[in-house]
Amino acid sequence: RFDSPGWRVAARFVPYLFYSRLPGMRMGEKRRIAAIWLPHWPIERFYRDIKRTNASFAAAEKPRALVRAGAGGMRLVACDGRALAAGAEPGQLVPDAMALCPKLELHASDNEADRKALDRLAVWCGRYTPWVAADPVGAGEEPDGLLLDITGCAHLFGGETKLLSLLCGRLEGFGLTARCAIASTPGAAWA
Repeated sequence: RFDSPGWRVAARFVPYLFYSRLPGMRMGEKRRIAAIWLPHWPIERFYRDIKRTNASFAAAEKPRALVRAGAGGMRLVACDGRALAAGAEPGQLVPDAMALCPKLELHASDNEADRKALDRLAVWCGRYTPWVAADPVGAGEEPDGLLLDITGCAHLFGGETKLLSLLCGRLEGFGLTARCAIASTPGAAWA
């Protein structure tokens, strides 16, 4: 994931982030990177936006999925829990998903809104460290996570474990499914 050309291009725009010594960093101090993966980011962002604009929206009524044009036709980009339980999966062609789950409600995927919301979330994460970036290469085609350089910041929150549990707890409080890890490199934290 971090050996891809997209990662190298994105890394050029954040020169201090993750690769070089930060100003004020002691010699021999190990860099610590927190990786936050949001596995259901597009559908959870969709639900958050709908709830914000329509207070009477009921999230759990029907199975829902986001779609966009892909190879061979319209494909599912993200599915909620009910759609997944019915057999629909991201990457599946819409007719195949509809055969498994006839009541599946489809909505257009909005990559731009996903990116903007992820950027806002990255800015919000600035309360934990000043060095935050959207993970430029998501598990699919779009970014779906954040990388935080927490070198020298963890002690402000009682250590790495407390910082990570606080961060993940806040994200879950926002209604987001988050997988978080800390390591000395972005690749190791992401793995």
